[in-house]
Amino acid sequence: MTKIEADQLGKVLWDIADSLRGAMNADDFRDYMLSFLFFRYLSENYEEAVAKELGRDYPIVPEGENRSPLALWYEQNPSETEAFEKQMRRKVHYVILPQYLWSNIAELARTQSSDLLETLGNSFKYIENESFESTFQGLFSEINLNSEKLGKDYLKRNETLCKVISKIEKGFKEFRTDADMLGDAYEYLLSQFAAGSGKKAGEFYTPQQISTVLSRIVTLDVQNRTPKEHLNNVLDFACGSGSLLLNIRKQLGKFGIGKIYGQEKNITTYNLARMNMLLHKVKDTEFQIFHGDSLTNDWPLLQEMNPAKKITFDAVVANPPFSYRWEPTDALSEDFRFKQYGIAPKSAADFAFLLHGFHFLNEQGTMAIILPHGVLFRGGAEERIRTKLLKDGNIDTIIGLPANLFYSTGIPVCIIVLKKCVTDKKEILFINASEHFEKDKRQNKLREQDIDKIIETYQQRKEEARYSRIVSLKEIESNGYNLNISRYISTVEEEPLIDLKAVTQQLKAIDSRIKEATEKHNQFLIELGLEPLP
Repeated sequence: MTKIEADQLGKVLWDIADSLRGAMNADDFRDYMLSFLFFRYLSENYEEAVAKELGRDYPIVPEGENRSPLALWYEQNPSETEAFEKQMRRKVHYVILPQYLWSNIAELARTQSSDLLETLGNSFKYIENESFESTFQGLFSEINLNSEKLGKDYLKRNETLCKVISKIEKGFKEFRTDADMLGDAYEYLLSQFAAGSGKKAGEFYTPQQISTVLSRIVTLDVQNRTPKEHLNNVLDFACGSGSLLLNIRKQLGKFGIGKIYGQEKNITTYNLARMNMLLHKVKDTEFQIFHGDSLTNDWPLLQEMNPAKKITFDAVVANPPFSYRWEPTDALSEDFRFKQYGIAPKSAADFAFLLHGFHFLNEQGTMAIILPHGVLFRGGAEERIRTKLLKDGNIDTIIGLPANLFYSTGIPVCIIVLKKCVTDKKEILFINASEHFEKDKRQNKLREQDIDKIIETYQQRKEEARYSRIVSLKEIESNGYNLNISRYISTVEEEPLIDLKAVTQQLKAIDSRIKEATEKHNQFLIELGLEPLP
């Protein structure tokens, strides 16, 4: 299925969501809608794998019977189910019992069965606690099937869910679906819910064109800037719905990343990220998403202080909350991530996020982080942190992006590219991409040519008037370690030089034509007996 068809399916599903949610908050309905989409994918993917595994033994359901082939197989082969499930866990890493498949839920919805609500709840519990070998507990924890937002009593809630699930199933039947298309449809819905959620959207979604810029940067070799074919691992410590991590995987291909690591503080968004990974056919053994706070570093995996044992990453990316207010403790001043640099101010955790990610970057890796422009010039503690990073040669590139690219804010932001592989030649590439974009209805957009221009300039370290410039550390030092892009790249267009001689000749010619026209006009006036012009 093409990207256009996937977007069309996404639009159909979005229209369904928009028409069905009624008075429900968009964020709440998002969680139901995306969870159902994920549940449908898991079930269909499993049934396809079962059909492939059983081959000729995959039963044909008699006409008129509304149950799944798997349910029939379980009925016919009770003594073989345990061995079969063990085999499926090896092949697809999870198992779903026939009664908990989406196809069974959809049939209950179609027949308006009063058992739907209870069966759906049991399905979620089974998937969370028993389907996967690795733990997926709490995957549907934010989906409250007993919420009064669905209806005042059991029957009303059951009726609402019957309607929603039937509409989703009807929408899918208009398209020939496959797993890749479902992933694209999921992304489409994420972007639409993000657009409709206003400022809250910044918590879970980075627009794809911005993700592509970061992804293409961190997948280039740290030395010669040629594209890499493989990354051992990648970390996004504020991963939201996981879209940025998946974009990196898309750049490198299905087998291009050894393991994906993400961290997310918001429980709902954390669950969306895990669903997003699985829905994009990332196996549960190929990623690890942790629910926790990056600022306090509560992920045991990242708490190892012994340099010989600590985990480091080939690529680190992030789009953390901008100028997030936090409460750093005295103990954090001795934290191994901040000790050499100092603590970011309470009013803005931007540099705390940056230093967290930078600490776990390996010597041959690249980090790219999206931050507000204030980090480039604010004083105090931020100036001290910025100065040390500059003197150590760790800041490689500053990229200024256009305003109004995000759903969460209209302010212009920048991408800071950092590296630990330091050369003797300490200089920084500044790219001013703020004027290269396309205006859209609600947000500005980076076009494909805008992205290509940024990446080409970064790769080749090209200089171009009003767009890019390589600046020495000495010049930056003379500016008090202020990295404000406008200090180094002038966007003012020079006024063209005026040729006074040519202008004088033009004025003389105009004056001569005026005199000729006046004389001709006066002749007509005299013939008419009127007073001529002076």
